[in-house]
Amino acid sequence: MKLLEMQDPFLLEVFRFALRTRCLTLLLQALFNLLVPDHAADAFRPPRLSASKPGDQLLELLLGGLARWDAEHFLFIAEHGYLYEHNLAFFPVYPLCVRVAADLVLWPLQGLLCLRSCLMFSAVLLNAAFSTLAAAALYHLGCVVLQCRRTAFIASLLYCLTPANVFMAAGYSESLFAFFAFSGLWQLEKRWHVTSYCLLSLATGVRANGLINIGFLLHSQCRRLLCGLQSYLTSSARLPQLVGLFISSTASVILGTLALSLPFALFQYYAYLTFCGADTSLKRDIPAPFLDLALDKGYRVAGGELPSWCSQKYPIAYTYVQDVYWNVGFLRYFSLLQIPNFLLALPVVTLISWATWTYVAADPWFCLKLGLQRQKLFDKTSVKTVTGFHNARVFVYVIHASALLAFGLLCMHVQVLTRFLGSSSPVLYWFSAHLLQDSEPALWSRKAVASFGTCQPAQFGKRNSVNPLPNLLLRWRTCTPVTKCILGYFLSYWLLGLILHCNFLPWT
Repeated sequence: MKLLEMQDPFLLEVFRFALRTRCLTLLLQALFNLLVPDHAADAFRPPRLSASKPGDQLLELLLGGLARWDAEHFLFIAEHGYLYEHNLAFFPVYPLCVRVAADLVLWPLQGLLCLRSCLMFSAVLLNAAFSTLAAAALYHLGCVVLQCRRTAFIASLLYCLTPANVFMAAGYSESLFAFFAFSGLWQLEKRWHVTSYCLLSLATGVRANGLINIGFLLHSQCRRLLCGLQSYLTSSARLPQLVGLFISSTASVILGTLALSLPFALFQYYAYLTFCGADTSLKRDIPAPFLDLALDKGYRVAGGELPSWCSQKYPIAYTYVQDVYWNVGFLRYFSLLQIPNFLLALPVVTLISWATWTYVAADPWFCLKLGLQRQKLFDKTSVKTVTGFHNARVFVYVIHASALLAFGLLCMHVQVLTRFLGSSSPVLYWFSAHLLQDSEPALWSRKAVASFGTCQPAQFGKRNSVNPLPNLLLRWRTCTPVTKCILGYFLSYWLLGLILHCNFLPWT
């Protein structure tokens, strides 16, 4: 993958802006962590067993705000493994990467930092790197799918200001997942199937919702089969070719589905061996402070009493843990007490719903045909390819975003929707960029068009890498209401997340 190909000044500006926002994020979280007192939250806070070293206090002061809430779970798993049953809600690829980076890259600091501090530092560095690479991957994906570099460029800049910003910086798995997911989808669009399956498989090993990416494989092969059938019906292809295409497409879907499902299946098998199996090879002696914590909080530990899910026909620990420990289930979050959390999720719910309606309303018949046959949009006589958000390739991404939204709204803790969609769906950024271009006249001025270049791939000079977002902010008073709403939403959540999350306040 040519993520680091810098001939395109748009890509160079994406890297620059991503790195600047990462640095600003680290600076602000340290400031807010220093100025705002920590809230006494009822969160997972395991005892620290490592002996303190000279640099621990300084690192805690600088980066401690990024080790809150779920980050405690990831760092604990990276340091001690899956000792508690409820740790099984967090998939292993991210803590494994954190541990490997701490052991291999940060080993010179092990004399100054204890293991947990090294892991925290490793997590912050990895997330800064992968969130930057994810922005570049989103740009490449947007160029292929949208066929418009302007929209892809603005969408990638918006990703750098994502409302889920704090989760891209803290010890969470969102940045790594976004990188694998966006890169895998980009490779799938380019028909590099083996690379795509590997990347999307890794995404499943990072977060369980990577399984839904199987839908992209199915839709891609259905489009491929339809093209082959159309060629056969127009007599430009022969029956043996069509049969061969059907066999290869079916094999590709099967292999891709197995590849994406394998990490999930292996992790559930590991969980079964650890908490249900008679073999003690995967079990370890648990330090007394951790046993005391388990007794105090009611946590189930490996090697203890067998969990009820062990006796199920299909012993899937993940769904059990989400049900018992986090009360995740259909409509369980619909209560008056959760109204504030629904209000927090309202902007992202509105944007994805609006995006879905806008896309479907533009060409309902195309959507009813599942995006497998394209009608000319708006101009029935035009043969020009529709670029931007209404491109035919966007259909499957809109369906993906809508499915995530529906599942998250009905079955998950609704406040998680912002980071859930912000790390999984490019539609949030594509549609926001589409709205900015439609509603902001300055983006279409002669000077701006000269700066942004054309929708189609082309060679750009250095002047073409102008970032439009600072210009919009500088002339905020003249911006349209839509622009103010979008930028206001992105920036306010970008900042609020740092203030609240870094001090154990309810922003999860």
